Amino acid sequence: MNDAKKDILILGVGNDILTDDGIGPKITMRLKNESNISGNIHYDTAFMGGLDLLEFIRDYKTVIIIDAIKTKDGKPGDVFYCTPDDFKYALHLDNLHDVSFLTAIKLGKKSGYNITDNIHIIAVEVVEDRVFSNDFSPEIQKKYEDITATVKRYINEILSESS
Repeated sequence: MNDAKKDILILGVGNDILTDDGIGPKITMRLKNESNISGNIHYDTAFMGGLDLLEFIRDYKTVIIIDAIKTKDGKPGDVFYCTPDDFKYALHLDNLHDVSFLTAIKLGKKSGYNITDNIHIIAVEVVEDRVFSNDFSPEIQKKYEDITATVKRYINEILSESS
């Protein structure tokens, strides 16, 4: 792929047939279809985390990951912004069966992968992530438009700071 096409990646992480777990991929595909964010942006989705994400994020100048999160005191639909250094609970970026995302980034860099330091994570607090359904839980469905608007706002802020 040409370097000019590798400026910005918006990556939705999650499984879109596991209720709220699909929030990242669904918002990413919606953003792609709306195409109202300017810039040389590539949109993609992934169903895994850890080391597997290295192939997705390598060679990009800016990476924005949208993922589900479940925290102890979070409210469904809350949207959080973080970087790899300060997140702990994104559902796919850390996986009990793989290395953490932060460790994967470090290993990728040591292995010679071109991994940017300009990585941003937008995490959405979800309710249900283990039940098969193409639909969101009622709590997330009710807030979906507000969640999407908040994600867009974060992305626009990130892109304005990255340019």
